[in-house]
Amino acid sequence: MNGANPSIERTPYSRLRPPARPAHDKRCGAEENSLRNPDSDKVFAGSIPRLYEEYLVPMIFEPYAVDLVNRVAARPLARVLEIAAGTGVVTRKLASVLPESVPIVATDLNQPMLDLASEVGTQRPVEWRQADALQLPFGDAVFDAVVCQFGVMFFPDKSKAFSEARRVLRPGGVLIFNVWDRIEENEFAHTVSTALDSLFPEDPPRFIARTPHGYYDLAAIAGDLKAGGFSSSPHFSTVAARSQATSPRVPAIAFCQGTPLRSEIEARGKSRLGEATDIAAQAIAQRFGPGPLDGKIQAHIVTIGC
Repeated sequence: MNGANPSIERTPYSRLRPPARPAHDKRCGAEENSLRNPDSDKVFAGSIPRLYEEYLVPMIFEPYAVDLVNRVAARPLARVLEIAAGTGVVTRKLASVLPESVPIVATDLNQPMLDLASEVGTQRPVEWRQADALQLPFGDAVFDAVVCQFGVMFFPDKSKAFSEARRVLRPGGVLIFNVWDRIEENEFAHTVSTALDSLFPEDPPRFIARTPHGYYDLAAIAGDLKAGGFSSSPHFSTVAARSQATSPRVPAIAFCQGTPLRSEIEARGKSRLGEATDIAAQAIAQRFGPGPLDGKIQAHIVTIGC
């Protein structure tokens, strides 16, 4: 780093508005448990991609996709790389806002997620490519921006992933990504996780707190960026938003069946997935009522120049 302190700001939900379409557009720290498996934490396969797209994307990912694309679109761009693109919520928004003269390459480790993203489609052509963020299959200095929505938490070697992002960025380029804040600041996730603690008191599944909500320490993030070769100071924005759902079963299914938490639950007994989903839905109903539901979500957005 250059010796300056990382800058931090807090952004209210009211500023999370969809980006304007240009005229030329044609249209870290959770407790371990005995069933921890870092490999399974990053596997999104089977029925997970469709449940993820149907339940999680509108519930928690849409507001932050808008925010991330606002930040990217405000910069001069010639080529953009998205890593950990998932089922394409950010990709779709990038494709709707950036001019067709700006190529978009969207990558993910999990081919089933990319298959669904491609099936859902975008407003204009995007290159979908399976890739590991720790070994990006691109040359040096070929992108103006690298974007990642809620994917960094899953990288087993974060400084290595940051090093790869820096390698493919041109001088003057930018890495922009977001991570979830601590689980207590994300009400639906926290409620589901606590409910599962009561169902499995001897060995609770901790995927939600361990991985999606396990990389929120800003000093640790700054240190990993420095270890990855970034010499400038990161800018941090803490952004609170609201998560909506029509009924308690929506967040219960989203987290229990639409994420790798499913594997942790089924490791405790294949028949327990339905039971866990029911317990989670009951806990959501007790806290938020029968629906429609409204809960707080909060994330950190990180921007650093190359």
